[in-house]
Amino acid sequence: MGGRTGQAILPLAPGEARPVGPLAALLETEAGGQLFIQGWATHSWAAGDPVGRRLAAVQLLRSGAAKVGEVAEGFNTDPVTVWRWKRAYAEEAVAGLLPRPHGPKHASKVTETVAARILALNREGQNQRQIAAQVGLSVDTVRRVLGRTGPAVRLAAAEPVEPPAADSAEPLVAVAPPVPRTEERRAARAGGLVEAEPVFTEGAELPLLGLLLALPALAATGLLAEASELFGQLRNGFYGLRASLLTFFFLALIREPRAEGATRIVPADLGRVLALDRAPEVKTLRRKLAEMGGLRMGSRLMERLAHRHAQAHPEAMGYLYIDGHVRVYHGKRALPKVHSTRLRIAIPATHETWVGDANGDPVLVVIAPLQTSMVDELRELLPELRRLVGDRRLTIVFDRGGWSPQFFAEMVAAGFDFLTYRKRPLRPEPLASFQEHPFEADGVVHAYSLADRKVRLRLRQRRRGAPKTLRVRQVTRLTPDGHQTPILTSRADLTAAEVAYRMFARWRQENYFKYGRQHFALDALDTYAAMVDDPTRLVPNPARKQLARRLARARLGLVEAQAAYGAAAAGNQEAQRPTMRGFKIANAAAGQQVAQAQEELRRLEAERDRTPNKVPLAQVRPEARLLETERKLLTHAVRLSAYNAESALARLLGPLYARSADEGRALLREAFRAAGDLRCANGQLEVCLNPLSAPRRTRALAALCELLNDTETTYPGTELVLQYSVKDHPSLTSTAPLCQ
Repeated sequence: MGGRTGQAILPLAPGEARPVGPLAALLETEAGGQLFIQGWATHSWAAGDPVGRRLAAVQLLRSGAAKVGEVAEGFNTDPVTVWRWKRAYAEEAVAGLLPRPHGPKHASKVTETVAARILALNREGQNQRQIAAQVGLSVDTVRRVLGRTGPAVRLAAAEPVEPPAADSAEPLVAVAPPVPRTEERRAARAGGLVEAEPVFTEGAELPLLGLLLALPALAATGLLAEASELFGQLRNGFYGLRASLLTFFFLALIREPRAEGATRIVPADLGRVLALDRAPEVKTLRRKLAEMGGLRMGSRLMERLAHRHAQAHPEAMGYLYIDGHVRVYHGKRALPKVHSTRLRIAIPATHETWVGDANGDPVLVVIAPLQTSMVDELRELLPELRRLVGDRRLTIVFDRGGWSPQFFAEMVAAGFDFLTYRKRPLRPEPLASFQEHPFEADGVVHAYSLADRKVRLRLRQRRRGAPKTLRVRQVTRLTPDGHQTPILTSRADLTAAEVAYRMFARWRQENYFKYGRQHFALDALDTYAAMVDDPTRLVPNPARKQLARRLARARLGLVEAQAAYGAAAAGNQEAQRPTMRGFKIANAAAGQQVAQAQEELRRLEAERDRTPNKVPLAQVRPEARLLETERKLLTHAVRLSAYNAESALARLLGPLYARSADEGRALLREAFRAAGDLRCANGQLEVCLNPLSAPRRTRALAALCELLNDTETTYPGTELVLQYSVKDHPSLTSTAPLCQ
C-alpha cells in the first residue's frame, strides 16, 4: 500500500489484540505473535523470533498503515528504536534486523574457577599482589573480583549451602526487569492518572539498592512531608511530587545532583529504587522542577526544613554560623558583579546567605538582595532565627564582613549574643598576657595560647542619652609564628578556650561549601531561566568613576607642573633676576601651566560634586538580568536534605567504624551504589545489600543496618517497613547466612 486506505476497519481482529494505529492490531501470546491489518493477518512469528517481530513492525511502517509513534506504542518500545529498525532494514534488508551481540569481543579470563581460586587464596591470607602473580592476572582484576564477585561465584567457593525448605520463598530473579506499566502511562497521557503508585520489583543483584539506606535519614529531614503539605498535588501525570523529589534526592546521593545526571544512570536501575518501572527523563525532571518553582514556595520550604532541623537537633542550635556564599555565573547574560573572596575578583554571580548549626550542617539558605551588606543581611535574619530557636540563648557567629559596633549593640539589646573577629588596625597584645588553655571537644584536645580582657567599642550616638560605648570581651589567640587573632564576643560565661574553639569552628561552614561544590553541585546552574532586574534599583554611577579617574590624572598633572615651576625657582640665579616679578616674567609659560592645572582640577571637582553617587539601573544597564531563584531554592532544599541525611548516617557510623572521621562519607558513597536483593514479605520491604570492598566496611555497614532497622521507617507512599541486612563478605568467617 502506498498510503492509508479509505476503507472502513473490518472487525475481524481478535478482541484481545491491541490496536496499532487506526488500521492495524497486534496479538502476542506465549506461542508468538500476529499482526492484523484491517482484519487480515499479514504477519506472524514464533516466540523467541525477534527478527520476525521487527520485520512486521518495519513493514507496517513502510506500508503507511501506522506512524512511528503508533508502532512504538503498539510494540511496547520507543520511537527511536523503531527508526533504528527501519534504517537497518533499508541498509541491510532482513539481515539488518538480526540481534547484535553486546559486551566484550573476547572471552573473560575470570572464569568461575579462577574467581573461586582467587577467593580461596584471599582466605588463606595472601595479599592481592601475591594472588595476581599466582593466577596470572593483574592486581586491578584481582581487586575487582574480591570487591564485586557475584553471589553465584561466592557460593561456588564457599561451603555447600543447605537447600531451602519446600515452603520457603521462591528464589529471586537476578537483575529482574521491571514490569512495564503501559496502561498507567496511557492514562497519564490522557490526564486520568494523579500519580503512579509505588510497585516494587523483587529481584536479586539489583543495582543502586543501597540508596534505600538514606530513607530513614530523609524522613528525619521532613523533606517529603513538608513539600507535600506546601505543594499539594502536582499536575496529573505518571511522575508526581514523591517520585520527582526522590529522584533528585537519590541523584544527589550518587553524585549526579543535576537533572542532566539522569542520562548517566540506567533508567530501570533507578526506577526499581523509586518503585516504578523506570526513572523520569531529564525533560520530565525539568518540567516538574519548573512546575514546583512556579508555585513560589521555595523560601517557605526552606523555613519549614529549618524548623524540622531545629526540632531534631536542639543540641546544635545554640550556636548558629552565618556566612555569605558567592555562586559564580559563567554564562552570557548581563548579571551584576559580586566580589568573590575565593577567586579574589569581582565576577557575575548570585549572592547567598547560609546558616549552619554547631555541627557544621546547613540549616537555612537565603538568596540575598544585591548590593546588600552582611550587616543588613544579619539584621534581616535575626527575627527568623529567633523563631527558629525559640527562647533559648542563641549566639550568632560570623566573620569580619559583619563588623559593626552599632549592630553589636542592637544584637545584645535584642537578646542575641555574638562571636566574631575584630577588625584591624589594632595594637598587639603583650606576650606576657598569653597563657595556655586546653579545650576538649569530640574526643580531641585543642590547645590555644590566649589572652583574655575586656574592651570598649565606640558607638555612633543616634539619640540623646544613648550609650557611647559597648563593653565586650576580647580573646586573642597567639599562633606559634607570632600571629595574633583577636576575637570579640558578648559571652562572659564561656571559658577563653571555648570562645576560641567556637570561633574557629566557623571553618566547618567553609568546608561544607567546598564539599558541596565537589559532591552536590552547590554552584551548578540548575535552570537557564532569568528575570529582569529591578530597573529602579540604585547602582554606582559609572560617570562618577570616570570623573574619579580624570581627577586623579588632573592632580598628577598639577603636581608635575608645580614641580617644574619649583625646579625653575630653585635654579634661578639672583644676579640675573633678583626679584620675584622678574622670575615670573622669565618663567611665564611654566606659571601658566600651573594655573591651567589648578583651574582644570577645580572644574573637575565641581563636576564631581554635581554628579550623583548612584543612579537607577535603567540608566546604566537596561539589559541587566537576574537568575531565577525559586528553582534554585528547591534544588538547594533537596541537596541540603541529602547532605544532612548523609551527615546523620556518618554520625551513626562513628562508634561503628574506627576510621569514620576520615572514611565515613566515602563508605556511605560506596554503600549508596551497592547492589542487593529486594523482597516484599509480611508487610516489610527486605533490603539485603552486597558486601562492600573491605571486610571492615562490610561489618560497619551491617551494624549500621541494625540501627536503621530500629527506626521502623516505611517506604514513602506505602506502609512497607524497611528492613536492612548485608550479605557476608567472602573473606569473613562468620557463620551468619547469606540473604536467601
